[in-house]
Amino acid sequence: MMILEVKGLSKSFGNKETTLQALKDVSLQLNKGEILGIVGESGSGKSTLLKLISGLEAPDCGEIKLHGNVLSPKRTKENYRAMQMIFQDAVASFHPKRTVEASIREAVRNLCGKEGKLDKEELSRMVGLAPELMERRPSQLSGGQCQRLAIARAVAPKPEILLCDEITSALDVSTQAQILRLLYKICRGTGTAAIFVSHDLAVVSCLCDRVIVMKDGSIVEEGTARQIIEAPKQEYTKRLIESVMEIQ
Repeated sequence: MMILEVKGLSKSFGNKETTLQALKDVSLQLNKGEILGIVGESGSGKSTLLKLISGLEAPDCGEIKLHGNVLSPKRTKENYRAMQMIFQDAVASFHPKRTVEASIREAVRNLCGKEGKLDKEELSRMVGLAPELMERRPSQLSGGQCQRLAIARAVAPKPEILLCDEITSALDVSTQAQILRLLYKICRGTGTAAIFVSHDLAVVSCLCDRVIVMKDGSIVEEGTARQIIEAPKQEYTKRLIESVMEIQ
């Protein structure tokens, strides 16, 4: 069942003298429980697309539909609750002078109101951490621990979609693998859909059901992870695969 539809999104930045078109007529669909990967080099438009979907930026044209309803630039609390963002820099995404628990409680309260309750024990168990780690400030945690708690904050309001912006790129290889397994387990266990943005095709292909390849603000190829890896149609996609093989 389709829960999210993006139609003809375009976005430019700059002024009358200098304009950069970050997105050009981008359309996509996301189904319930699906993990969709968006991959491309720096400047391909993938992070801009995620910001438009999340409501952090407004598109120049095009529309975003959640369950068939067009989302306006001024999102409701329910809209924000339905789509939760997880950022690349997990440490910076938390208030530096508050405990992580306080930041998570505030997020749940703001999105869910009085009905929002935080089960610290259950949430910690879900992301594989000891509950007492929530009592620390972000600077007192490792990058991996902080990213797990950023995931905990995102899933606490029980969203329908997780928006993941390069969430493993700042982590070492072993920690990356742990975070990917955690995200996969949460999505499969709760039925939550996810859009996973990355520059690393290898990471995307091992996690995602379907993959979209972006270049210069446009979608150049899409298909299942297996189709993209085993039978890429575009030269750009082939180069991305070759670059992964060279690193290995």
